[in-house]
Amino acid sequence: MKGNIKIGKLVIEEKGPFFLIGGPCVIEAENITLQVANFLRETSEELGIPIIFKSSYDKANRTSLDSFRGPGMERGLEILHHVKEKTGLPVLSDVHAVEQVEKAAMVLDVLQIPAFLCRQTDLLVEAGRSGLVVNIKKGQFLSPWEMKTAIEKVTSTGNKKVLLTERGTSFGYNNLVVDIRAIAIMKEFGFPVVFDATHSVQLPGGAGTRSGGQREFVSHLSRAAVAAGANGVFMEMHPNPDSALCDGPNSVPLQEVRPILSLLKKIHGLVRAST
Repeated sequence: MKGNIKIGKLVIEEKGPFFLIGGPCVIEAENITLQVANFLRETSEELGIPIIFKSSYDKANRTSLDSFRGPGMERGLEILHHVKEKTGLPVLSDVHAVEQVEKAAMVLDVLQIPAFLCRQTDLLVEAGRSGLVVNIKKGQFLSPWEMKTAIEKVTSTGNKKVLLTERGTSFGYNNLVVDIRAIAIMKEFGFPVVFDATHSVQLPGGAGTRSGGQREFVSHLSRAAVAAGANGVFMEMHPNPDSALCDGPNSVPLQEVRPILSLLKKIHGLVRAST
């Protein structure tokens, strides 16, 4: 790995701790957001797992024009700022356009490049110029080795703080397939690799005007990815996924999160000890 990456109190390195990027898919309301954030703060303390809180202020990529997108950038960043103040967790959210980067960087600890935008040169370069950690989600339409050019766009600015996130590959017909080889392939670039456990079980557009999902496979795929060398896992969760306004079918109920994370931490420890 090309040096260490610091996010809040978390230092990501090849022999470093297993970590989680987690939270509700979209900011629905401040109370729900803080409920999940406080749950994750307690989980971090109980399990000894560093956690980066994630939630989107705007879900620009939705199946239907009528789908809920979030509170928007101004209110969303205000809520994420409250999360940082009240829990001490570092925060991550998506940026969709060059003009969003500067304002988002005033609040966020990690800028996330959505999968469908991972080839947007101007956005990647501007995110790099922010000086923040940049999490690039691999497009569902890309092979893992094609992520090298996305990395180069960020690092061309002198910013070497890059995370890569694997989230499955689309073969059409509302399905994604996870090729675990992608973890090892992308780690060859020298940057930490995260496995997006919940978007990888998404069924894009599979429920007609919205996406479906198979949350029952989140734990299975997460275990495989961590065993294959993933440095951390990305996992969306909700107090009541069946009523979530975004990605409910592939989100994990809060009561199932800690058992999954406890097992993933043990697997990560075994892998780290053997390499």
